[in-house]
Amino acid sequence: VQFVESGGGLVQPGGSLTLSCAASGLALQYAHIAWFRQAPGKERETISCLSISDGYTYYEDSVKGRFTVSTDSPKTTVYLQMNGLKPEDTAVYHCATGSSDYYPNYPCPEYDTWGQGTQVTVSS
Repeated sequence: VQFVESGGGLVQPGGSLTLSCAASGLALQYAHIAWFRQAPGKERETISCLSISDGYTYYEDSVKGRFTVSTDSPKTTVYLQMNGLKPEDTAVYHCATGSSDYYPNYPCPEYDTWGQGTQVTVSS
């Protein structure tokens, strides 16, 4: 399984970005995908998850109402639409999945595979 994230960049506070996560080696239509972010000196933070088969989603409180996770019709790419960006959203963003069928916080997977990430910087 390989993930390639893209779409990051520098944006002003209040701006928007859409991140993409392209997956290979994975039957994405049956997968549970998580987006997590990590900023320097901070712990990894799972911010959104998607169960692609049933569309069930999860959002961490700090992004709820601002971020939207989705997939395209062929189910080859997962997106994270980010609106109302704040400086505290600055981080490297990764998409991830796990091999376990155990979901203690459904639909978030216990992820063990992720991509290299894409940098999001929110600054004026």
